[in-house]
Amino acid sequence: VQLQASGGGLVQAGGSLRLSCAASGRTFSGGGMGWFRQAPGKEREFVAAINRSGFRKYYADSVQGRFTVSGDNAKDTVYLQMNSLKPEDTAVYYCAIVYRWGSRSAEDFGSWGQGTLVTVSS
Repeated sequence: VQLQASGGGLVQAGGSLRLSCAASGRTFSGGGMGWFRQAPGKEREFVAAINRSGFRKYYADSVQGRFTVSGDNAKDTVYLQMNSLKPEDTAVYYCAIVYRWGSRSAEDFGSWGQGTLVTVSS
């Protein structure tokens, strides 16, 4: 499976963006899809994940209440709605397949897509 993230851009603090992650190729295995982000000079960190049915989700504490992950199985696409953005949300955002549900470690995710850059200005 190949994943492609899109929707990044430049936004002012307090603004919103919606990222998309489209899956293509053969049907993927795994427990769902997740989002990570990596700011310059920092390690990749977990953001959110959603299971394949869309009924189960979990988030990083830093984005809880501001970000919402959702999915459209008919389109093989997962979304990340980001509201009340802060400068510290600036990062390259990546999507990946969840191979161990509940994990926040990048080691338990795979099939990483190319990232999309989100820049939040103050």
